[in-house]
Amino acid sequence: MWLDPISLLWWLFIFYLLMAPQLQHRAIQNARRKVMEVLARKRGSSVITLIHREESIGLFGIPFYKFIDIDDSESVLRAIRSTPPETPIDLIIHTPGGLVLAASQIARALKKHPAKTTVIVPHYAMSGGTLIALAADEIIMDENAVLGPVDPQLGQFPAPSLIKVVEKKSVDKVDDQTLILADVAEKAINQVRDLVTWLLEDKLGREKAEEVAKTLTEGRWTHDYPITVEMARELGLPVSTDVPSEVYQLMELFPQPLKTRTQSVEFFPALPRGEGKS
Repeated sequence: MWLDPISLLWWLFIFYLLMAPQLQHRAIQNARRKVMEVLARKRGSSVITLIHREESIGLFGIPFYKFIDIDDSESVLRAIRSTPPETPIDLIIHTPGGLVLAASQIARALKKHPAKTTVIVPHYAMSGGTLIALAADEIIMDENAVLGPVDPQLGQFPAPSLIKVVEKKSVDKVDDQTLILADVAEKAINQVRDLVTWLLEDKLGREKAEEVAKTLTEGRWTHDYPITVEMARELGLPVSTDVPSEVYQLMELFPQPLKTRTQSVEFFPALPRGEGKS
């Protein structure tokens, strides 16, 4: 049975709505792999990405919000395990953080890799992303990129703040739930502090590693406080700013979804004087 032209156009339009986002996503994935291949050949390394941005791949471009989870740790651990012991690893990280368990697994696996490991931060690697970066032999950051504190968060509450609440109030004025949370918070801080010390002690020495671990977990700053390149170096972290150009190309292939609002930032490169005049 033949469809009339209007019905045919309608079904073609429905097919386009269903397939266009998937085809576009596949094209971007292929472009990413090409850039990663160039970077891997240039540096003689296995290249792994842990990049969390909103990506619109659904029927109507609905964005998916990402953070470090167990699926990420399984994938990164599989990539590390598949890398020959003598081959360096470059792990590109762009993340707001995520589950301590998942980030800890990745950090431990990265530290145990026999060849050189490098974490590259083009923009930011906060919380769990910083925990992973601490495991690397070298951290390469953009001059304006930032890391962050690794103090544990219990739900919506920072672990150090829960402990301080109990310290400042008498026990009879604190409810049982807060006391329980404070107990868990103390354990969580000690666990993360021990992990950070273990990640850093071969690079900084035991005493310095313990000092840095305390600084990053004690709640000195808010959890979203930006630790700049200069601050990271002051802490003794092995940081450089020689980000390969391919990393920036790769980030361009992880676009944020289109918003209905007007674009906030636009850029036009400078032209030689006199150009553009009629």
